[in-house]
Amino acid sequence: MLGRARGVAEPKSTGRRNPRWQVVRLAVFFIISAVILRLWQLQVLDHSAYAKLSEGQQAAYELLTPERGKIFATEKSAEGGQELVPLAVNTDAYFIYANPSLITDPAAAAKALAEPLGKTEEELMPVLNKPTDPYEPLLHRAGPEAANAIRALNIPGIEMITERERFYPNNNIGSHVLGFVSYKNDALVGQYGLEGTLNKDLAGILGSVSSIESPGGVWITLGDRDLAPAIDGSDVVLTIDWVVEFRVCKELASWVQRHGASGGSVIVMDPKTGAVIAMCGSPDFNPNVYNETSKITNFNNPALFLDYEPGSVMKGLTMAAAVDQQKVSPNSTYNDTGEVLFGKSVIKNSDNKAHGIQTMTQVLEESLNTGAIYAMRQIGVQVFRKYLEDFGLGSTTGVELDGEAAGNLHSLYDSNEIYAATASFGQGITATPLQMVTAYAAIANGGKLMRPYLVKEIRHSDGTTETHSSKVVRQVISSKTAALVSGMLVRVVTNGHGKKAAVTGYVIAGKTGTAQIPRHDGKGYEDGSTIGSFIGFGPVSDPKFAMIVRIDRPKDVQYAESSAAPLFGDLAKFILQYYEVPPSSAY
Repeated sequence: MLGRARGVAEPKSTGRRNPRWQVVRLAVFFIISAVILRLWQLQVLDHSAYAKLSEGQQAAYELLTPERGKIFATEKSAEGGQELVPLAVNTDAYFIYANPSLITDPAAAAKALAEPLGKTEEELMPVLNKPTDPYEPLLHRAGPEAANAIRALNIPGIEMITERERFYPNNNIGSHVLGFVSYKNDALVGQYGLEGTLNKDLAGILGSVSSIESPGGVWITLGDRDLAPAIDGSDVVLTIDWVVEFRVCKELASWVQRHGASGGSVIVMDPKTGAVIAMCGSPDFNPNVYNETSKITNFNNPALFLDYEPGSVMKGLTMAAAVDQQKVSPNSTYNDTGEVLFGKSVIKNSDNKAHGIQTMTQVLEESLNTGAIYAMRQIGVQVFRKYLEDFGLGSTTGVELDGEAAGNLHSLYDSNEIYAATASFGQGITATPLQMVTAYAAIANGGKLMRPYLVKEIRHSDGTTETHSSKVVRQVISSKTAALVSGMLVRVVTNGHGKKAAVTGYVIAGKTGTAQIPRHDGKGYEDGSTIGSFIGFGPVSDPKFAMIVRIDRPKDVQYAESSAAPLFGDLAKFILQYYEVPPSSAY
């Protein structure tokens, strides 16, 4: 008998879960929880830190270099106005640098680069043979020829960029006034001259720009961007008249060479304002290649850096003080015995002669040491010293150039009268050419001492202009005294040792000075070496210029009447003609 088929029995629930499924569920739960917790940490707790990290990875920062201000002189235009003449400008050049880590053969690279870089292989090898170094500067201010030669070599790891460089179109002319620029921390910095003194005005202010950059180096314009624009440097317009400056500097260089002199200086000044029309020194230098200068001392401006015992040009100031005190007049007389005794010391005239009865005017004409001592004694040492200080000796003039010497009047504070005696004719004290011409300019200007200045305008990049003008320092002597002494100085040019400084048709006043040079060991003076100076102004009735010519250690002539006076005369003639000053009808 067949039985009934039995169905498949369903399992009975026991109320307990499978352990393996439980493990899987727990694992999934913990993984999801960990992910959620990490996301919360990243987006909430650590958001600011990661945001900053992200910004750092994408930030782009660039310095913006300002344009250095230009320096100008002026010259007369055809219309009678003034035109600007560039003395210091900016031009494109090339900066050559290396990435030594990319240079596979440093020796070959050094050999190939030596000539266009102007360096030796020995100099280049230590720089190029640095396998882990990504940057080494090689040459600033490379010209197009050098840049093209280096580019043609196609050496991996040698790169170049265009940069703005300083250029002086007139080379050596006016180099002591201008100075030069050099690199400091890859930035141009002014050295010496006005480039140094006015560096802050000329350099401008660095700018910067920062933003977000894509991984490919593209600026993201939608990101935050901070811009601080560069402020270009200010342009500077000088009181220098370029035509006069050019002529003066050329003539001085030629004159120094002609006489085998060690150097010299010339300053031309407007006596009514103190504006410096020309300032030249020798030896000079080319600021475009200042590193080729043979001596670093050539960078010093001899017109104001080198104080010296000025010699007999001091007699004009001594006489001005005595006349102003009304202790002497142009026609006052004394008996010149040829010498003056100070205890056991004897001071004689430079010609070692006695001239008998002489007027104060003749003292200047014949440059008598004994007469200068006589005039000094009439006013006394203290009054004499005060006048020299009022004329500006013993302190800097304040002209806009660093390195100005103050000169030395210390001996005049000694109780021994002999120091004032020698100072009366320019020995035992020192002054700079700038101080001396400024003092004589005061005589030309009715007794008013003006502060010398070189900067006429500073033109700022925002369009504003800072104008510099003349400044009266003090009234040193009366206008009457100035007129009397000017007349006495005219006689020096017409009748005395200054005849070679004369200009036909014009009334010129001036004084020669032949100075001895103190020995370096302080024991007396050098044998056979002198410094010749001539200081003067004209035309006397309405002076257009005051000028000093100084010639150092000429080999072929000893006295200023043959070294400095003739150059003064040549330059004075040129200046009067250039300024179209008519000759005197009464001369």
